[in-house]
Amino acid sequence: MHDDQVEITTSQVAALVAEQIPALAGRNVVRVESAGTVNAIFRISADVAARFPLRSADPTRLRARLRSEAAAATEFHLACPFPAPEPIHVGEPGHGYPLPWTAQTWLPGSTAAPTSDATSVALADDVAVLIEHLRDCDTRDRSFAGSGRGGVLADHDEWVDECIRRSSGLLDTSAMTSMWRGFRALPREDPDVMCHGDLTPANLLVQRGRLGGILDTGGFRAADPALDLVAAWHLFGAEARERLRDRLRCSELQWERGKAWAFEQAIGAYWYYRDTNPAMAAMGRTTLERLVGGAPRRRP
Repeated sequence: MHDDQVEITTSQVAALVAEQIPALAGRNVVRVESAGTVNAIFRISADVAARFPLRSADPTRLRARLRSEAAAATEFHLACPFPAPEPIHVGEPGHGYPLPWTAQTWLPGSTAAPTSDATSVALADDVAVLIEHLRDCDTRDRSFAGSGRGGVLADHDEWVDECIRRSSGLLDTSAMTSMWRGFRALPREDPDVMCHGDLTPANLLVQRGRLGGILDTGGFRAADPALDLVAAWHLFGAEARERLRDRLRCSELQWERGKAWAFEQAIGAYWYYRDTNPAMAAMGRTTLERLVGGAPRRRP
């Protein structure tokens, strides 16, 4: 998927786990096929998942980031009303793999999909419960810091311009340009709240039609409360999306900012992953179709 991708095999994983987590030595190791773009995932026996970063990075900086993400994931695990992985270990390079890595508890379930779960009002209710609960968590005086989604929309101009350029001939770039012109100018009215930060279908586990677990929780932090609303467009069709909006009692401005963050994420997914990660590319295209085709609903 990436020009700087780092490869790893099951035998390397087995050796690293045996050396650094002796209690798991000798257990069966299976690579998990997923739509993930950041880590290669391996299942260790029935109850552990090992995550190995896919892109080359400075090991010292990456180790610090993984430890910070483990702390955030622990906080999320304790706060979330749905199952979430519990960090177990931050591992060291070795056996030919050059980067730090992590291990966490395994959660059962199937990842959600942007089309097959699109009409599920019950799932929309569960996602609303999740977002409400996270918003009620104590920020401990934290506010958004650093880069990524969740701060100032206009800070993403350069990325969006590149995505629009690279999408020429693939998508309606004229409509995308017009949409971003409006999105980037949206003001901010709400203080930061605690957010998952990446509520894409690949990070939501579904069991018997309901929300069964939340993955990739290391980005839990204070951010724009509209950020977690990306799930409305990444996951749901019109009816379920409106159910989510009604449950959360979103203001018009907050809802539009949620659309903006979903747009900023989706606009890169199709052109970047269309040849290497069909699931991510499909999510990007589906989200953009929902955004471009959906007119805003005015409220009193």
